[in-house]
Amino acid sequence: MSAARIAVVVRPEQSPEDLVRHARYADEVGIDEVWLWEDCFFGGGIATAATVLAETDRVGVAIGVLPTPMRNTAITAMEISALARVHPDRLRVGFGHGVQSWMRQIGAKAESPLTLLREQFGAVERLLGGESVTVSGRYVNLTDVTLAWPPEKVPQLLVGATGPKTLALSGELAQGTVLSGGSTPDGVRRAIAHIGASDHEVVVYVICAFGSGGRERALAEAAASGSESPEDAIAAGTAAEVAAAARRWVAAGATTVVLQPTVDEPDVREFIRFVAQEVQPLVA
Repeated sequence: MSAARIAVVVRPEQSPEDLVRHARYADEVGIDEVWLWEDCFFGGGIATAATVLAETDRVGVAIGVLPTPMRNTAITAMEISALARVHPDRLRVGFGHGVQSWMRQIGAKAESPLTLLREQFGAVERLLGGESVTVSGRYVNLTDVTLAWPPEKVPQLLVGATGPKTLALSGELAQGTVLSGGSTPDGVRRAIAHIGASDHEVVVYVICAFGSGGRERALAEAAASGSESPEDAIAAGTAAEVAAAARRWVAAGATTVVLQPTVDEPDVREFIRFVAQEVQPLVA
């Protein structure tokens, strides 16, 4: 298991051009990993990740997560493979059910999201591994599909999960699990029990804010997310307070703590600098 890391989300509410600028700044100031969301109806996850990878030199880029109902299995594997070949060891990709109201809105809602996730994840993993894949499933159907350019090293593939059944599926299939913002340290412990796998990455988004009114903004966002205990689901205050909070999730079993600015964060660039230069060293 790798050592715990601190990462940041650059939220899709930023315009694509601002998002890339923020990611480039994160690379410059020493952030270890930038996470991107594929939320409806902002910039696409693969396109944004490709641009960020091309515009930066060393920062890791993670997509958390790609909604499986929106994506064709073969094309998803082709796109991930291209990114992994051009930018080896800098990419992680998560797969999830997608927000069901959004999936219904675009006419892609699956009757059995769990079955779709199992079928697509398994087929993408096999394709990236260089296999010739034939599968006839409920949602995924491939006949003798082989990637012409599989990656030399398959990037880490994760599953975004909240419910017990998806958490168990993640433990069965994936190298890691992504837990949403609003998860408390106790929630991480419960999720790990459902995952039931050893040597498994556990990524958790943690709502974070600092400066004047920061705690109030973080609490409001945690409450809006449906967190069982907003006070226990945020990291807010000074650098020392945020670092101490991050260590609570690490102690609960998280291997990556992704600090998530609130949607109304007034200075995203300063948030990134604060995490890189003031919080990250204290956690390390």
